[in-house]
Amino acid sequence: MDSMVFTSSYVTISCFLKNDLGLSALSSSSSNCSQFSASKYRKMKSKKIVSVMAPQQTQRKPSTTGSVKNAMTMTEKILARASEKPQLVPGDNVWVNVDVLMTHDVCGPGSIGIFKKEFGNNAKVWDREKVVIIPDHYIFTKDERANRNVDILRDFVKEQNIKYFYDITDRSDFKVNPDYKGVCHVALAQEGHCRPGEVLLGTDSHTCNAGAFGQFASGIGNTDAGFVLGTGKILLKVPPTLRFVMDGEMPDYLLAKDLILQIIGEISVAGATYKSMEFVGSTVESLTMEDRMTLCNMVVEAGGKNGVVPVDSTTHKYLEDKTSIPYEPVYSDDQARFMSEYRFDVSKLEPLVAKPHSPDNRALARECKDVKIDRVYIGSCTGGKTEDFLAAAKIFMASGKKVKVPTFLVPATQKVWVDVYTLPVPGSGGKTCAQIFEEAGCDTPGSPGCGACLGGPRDTYARMNEAQVCVSTTNRNFPGRMGNKEGQIYLASPYTAAASALTGFVTDPREFL
Repeated sequence: MDSMVFTSSYVTISCFLKNDLGLSALSSSSSNCSQFSASKYRKMKSKKIVSVMAPQQTQRKPSTTGSVKNAMTMTEKILARASEKPQLVPGDNVWVNVDVLMTHDVCGPGSIGIFKKEFGNNAKVWDREKVVIIPDHYIFTKDERANRNVDILRDFVKEQNIKYFYDITDRSDFKVNPDYKGVCHVALAQEGHCRPGEVLLGTDSHTCNAGAFGQFASGIGNTDAGFVLGTGKILLKVPPTLRFVMDGEMPDYLLAKDLILQIIGEISVAGATYKSMEFVGSTVESLTMEDRMTLCNMVVEAGGKNGVVPVDSTTHKYLEDKTSIPYEPVYSDDQARFMSEYRFDVSKLEPLVAKPHSPDNRALARECKDVKIDRVYIGSCTGGKTEDFLAAAKIFMASGKKVKVPTFLVPATQKVWVDVYTLPVPGSGGKTCAQIFEEAGCDTPGSPGCGACLGGPRDTYARMNEAQVCVSTTNRNFPGRMGNKEGQIYLASPYTAAASALTGFVTDPREFL
């Protein structure tokens, strides 16, 4: 991608140009860039300039080799290290060494088939300890083809002696399967497969969830996964980076889901297409790891290649008992070039929903108070973590009322399920989430997994088999996403979902907080 500088007597605008015109918010002008007059610049077609800043005045000092050393973003640094290159810029195509490859029951069989076709039936994977296989999508079903997918994974694991396979053999009771985890993205974090500075790829679009750990994490297709299985490498184009600066104290009625819905509503579902989304600012620093996962989880809903949060003490503390493998964080240089920068004062935001049928169809929850709903769903990699259920329990506990619509709860993993039944909810006098949910009239928490987030076989728990209106903590609300093609899905935070369950209408959680 070309870097160009437009100069007038008043201001210098430094930007990357391809299909978009954005701002390199923290870059100094480069001597090898073409110069344009202000009049020529005004004639050029631009999409959006987020902000204008004067160029940095500090001169770059030569490196010890005598050549000019260019600043890089987090994503550029991670990919440079993984490709054994000293320097990368957006648009470079490089062969990247993969640290972890994850696949699951939906895409695993296809990836395995391509691997065998291209490398041979007797071929071995590049590293049996870097492949993680997690059945999680279509597990608790009688569908024979879905069950066969898990059998294919199991056979491949035995053949290849794969170290990390979180199997389930008795689907009648997940609790008797100690190896079974649940939703791959949450399990990857809980089992210590997410490490700062590494490259993690997965055959699932929400693999970007792991960017919360300061690593490059992105979803890939079966063909790419088959190639990675055989070589441990992938050809990637270096993405430009969009920077999202979130400052201000987080109001007690907002959750990370509101933040990412705000961002997607701001830039649209195509606003970050093949771009890295970097999240910084005092608000981001205050977020828990699960909050940061929620933030990074939905960058793909904006078209993003990956999302990333800088590593800090919160990251290190979470990883203390998760991994013994050494890791080395990287951080964006002060003078790194960002394609655009967006700033948000989080203290002024309100609870949001994404109305049908797109994650960028943003609206204030209070503006939808007349929308009557038929059900509520709390679960998925986005909204089925421990803190998501604690948040929902807080709303139910504060109201002291019973839900007015069926409310389905699907913990992401076995560990989350255990937390739901054992962790006391703050301020409850020792009650657990499960006790509060039961008192509120919710459905008994389901078996951990992806559940009805993406529909699945017709006998999937909580699947929308009728044309209903649902408030959901999941990530997508396209037609048919949770089952019925006529169904309407309002994406929301666990606070908003729980509040809506209590009224039978889309409801701002401030009514109960």
